[in-house]
Amino acid sequence: MTAPTTVATTSRPAAALVARRTRGRVLVVALTLVALLAIVAASLALGVRDIDLATVWQALTNPVAGNVDHDVVLDQRVPRTLIGLAAGAALGVAGTLIQGVTRNPIADPGLLGLNAGASLAVVVAVSLLGVTAPLGFVWFAFAGAAAAALLVFSIGAGQPVKLALVGATVTALITPLITLVLLRDPTAFNTYRFWAVGSLTGRGTETLDKLWPFVAIGLVLAAALAHRLTMLALGDDVARALGQRVGLTRGLTAAAVVLLAGGATALAGPIALVGLAVPHAARRLVGTDYRWIVPLTALLGPVMLLGSDVIGRLVLPHSELEAGVVAAALGAPVLVAVARGKSVAGV
Repeated sequence: MTAPTTVATTSRPAAALVARRTRGRVLVVALTLVALLAIVAASLALGVRDIDLATVWQALTNPVAGNVDHDVVLDQRVPRTLIGLAAGAALGVAGTLIQGVTRNPIADPGLLGLNAGASLAVVVAVSLLGVTAPLGFVWFAFAGAAAAALLVFSIGAGQPVKLALVGATVTALITPLITLVLLRDPTAFNTYRFWAVGSLTGRGTETLDKLWPFVAIGLVLAAALAHRLTMLALGDDVARALGQRVGLTRGLTAAAVVLLAGGATALAGPIALVGLAVPHAARRLVGTDYRWIVPLTALLGPVMLLGSDVIGRLVLPHSELEAGVVAAALGAPVLVAVARGKSVAGV
């Protein structure tokens, strides 16, 4: 008669620990959502021309034709904010998926060659086909990232170390080709350098209209794969013992990465370190359960990217610094702190 009592007594502290951990995770997600809302407000209000929040609200709800402040909000800041939300969420979640499926803590879209593939496609579009408008070469960027991802995942055959090596090899092969084309075509270089630095400016809502379905499908697929990635982190043998089809999980994850990383790169250019730093921050905040990591990175990614964009507007008087440059400056200290820590958060 004592055994059931012992089991019940032992289970109470465990249940209390799980409940406390869940409350902590919910609080982290809620605070991150509040931070994201604050960043969105700052993105709409701050810049070379500061606009108070009351005027921003009026522009969104009851715009007045010919009002300069309203025009700035609606024509410039709303599009770049929406693009920052979509690209930031896509980059954060794509980095999480890549690190989870490869079990490599330094994996990101750049490591697997996606950025290089997109860059080569853009260079070809600009140099050989004469495409100059962002809306014109957005599909080339998406197709280049998708082709690079498919190549890397097909050769890597689901082996984490092999995936990273193939990705690095693809990047090493593509980079000289990009340089060769750019050195021979100054016009292509001038167009490419603005896109390659990573920016939320110069892209209208028409670009987002074409790409948001890909990002949305990728996010939904990532959410559906979250539990599978948690099991996969325990090792292939354990995942198979728990009834998971490891090959199917990796294939679906690769598809989600193509949609997310390809969409984000096409939207904002090859922005570095967002997909690398954000997953580490999420793991430090909510642990190693991907059912919490995926939604948190979908919020933290836009916080970092939009925050970088807002900072870039304010650091230089009467000018702006591209979001990709600021994101790299913000992400580097985070990664240094991770590297100097006693251990890298498990993936």
